[in-house]
Amino acid sequence: MTELEDKLLAVLAEAQELLSKAADANTVEELRVKYLSRKGVLPALMSELGKVPAEQKPQVGKTLNQVKTGINAAFAEAQERLEAKADAQNAIDVTLPGRCRCHGHQHPITQVMEEAVAIFRRMGFVVADGPDLEDVWHNFDALNAPQDHPSRAVTDTFYFDLEHHDFLAPDTMILRTQTSPVQIRAMQAHPAPVRIVCPGRCYRRDTPDATHGMSFHQIEGLYVDKKVSLADLKGTLSYYAKEMFGSSVKIRFRPHFFPFTEPSVEWDASCMICGGKGCKVCKGSGWIEISGAGMVNPKVLQNVGWDPNEVSGYAFGMGIERIAMIRYAINDLRLLYENDLRFLHQF
Repeated sequence: MTELEDKLLAVLAEAQELLSKAADANTVEELRVKYLSRKGVLPALMSELGKVPAEQKPQVGKTLNQVKTGINAAFAEAQERLEAKADAQNAIDVTLPGRCRCHGHQHPITQVMEEAVAIFRRMGFVVADGPDLEDVWHNFDALNAPQDHPSRAVTDTFYFDLEHHDFLAPDTMILRTQTSPVQIRAMQAHPAPVRIVCPGRCYRRDTPDATHGMSFHQIEGLYVDKKVSLADLKGTLSYYAKEMFGSSVKIRFRPHFFPFTEPSVEWDASCMICGGKGCKVCKGSGWIEISGAGMVNPKVLQNVGWDPNEVSGYAFGMGIERIAMIRYAINDLRLLYENDLRFLHQF
């Protein structure tokens, strides 16, 4: 046996031993580069074949082919072994206990809205709905909003196609700024008595911050019948507040102005955090402002063809996000819309 054959067989034995111990694909690739690459050990030995005497070349060539075949076989075996190991690691172990996966649940805004609707349903209100894309007449004119009212400004309301329409024209289309247009449509569609709540999304051109957003939710209520009084409104809102915030909560009315109600009030609830003693949430006053309300303005009743001498009614509206922030002590409205699961898992 020639010296070259001894070297070739030694390389084969070395390669087979190292490949049998290779623990990962990177090691196998390093060995492939070492033995089979253009500048590897085996090609270097093959280049020495030209120095072998002619009568020995057939035997040395045969040994060279055997060594090359043996090394390739060792590589194939190592790859199969590592692939089998990877498959075993990735295989499903049916003996392991099952993994618990978190179930989804309702968003806090949806939770508050559905609870508010349920409370008013228990008082005899029915749910009414209307389009998000509304016209100026239903959103402003029918609700007795004067044409110079700040809410009508193009900086406050999303108008459509102002290139061809006057933003004050009754048929100009907008994204509704409140759910009050649903009240107008309900009074147009049904005779008195009407007792409805209108939950839904509203839109205003506000700069998003801790207490404002361009898209938000409201729930508004309307009750029109014969001899409806402000005392009925107070009773309705008192019951709602106790159901939503707890039986110990108190409410108070403060005079205010809204174009679509007369008289108009804002109503507050005693702070649920401090029990009315004063804290950071209520700014030391012991009260938290909830929403606006009042008796339906006679002009609004006339706008829908009703006689204010025959019927009267009250209306109220409140922001769902505000109720959620008060109820759950949330200090930034934007948290409700960022879809951070760390936040949402708390509700």
